[in-house]
Amino acid sequence: MSAHEEENIEQHESHHHIVSPRIYITILLALLVGTGLTVWASFIDMGVFNPIIALAIACTKAVLVVLFFMHVKYSTKLTKLTVSAGIFTFLVLIGMTLSDYFTRAWGRW
Repeated sequence: MSAHEEENIEQHESHHHIVSPRIYITILLALLVGTGLTVWASFIDMGVFNPIIALAIACTKAVLVVLFFMHVKYSTKLTKLTVSAGIFTFLVLIGMTLSDYFTRAWGRW
């Protein structure tokens, strides 16, 4: 193999980011705190805000899992674009579902 071919192979190899155990422990503790907050919030009557608070905590925990445990934070731009496209598609589908739900004539038929 020539030196030029070896250089091309080295350029195309993915560089793996080494994450320290301290980061993993910090994220684990944040997830445990988020779980505790969810349980604590479930015992407090906040009316219509209960599911909003629970979903906000769940989304925050999901972002932490995707960024750190799935290594998206340290991945290539293509991986970040793929994850973003998946989230965008999910939000579009949820938006379409909610627009159908809110525009129905409930009880008027």
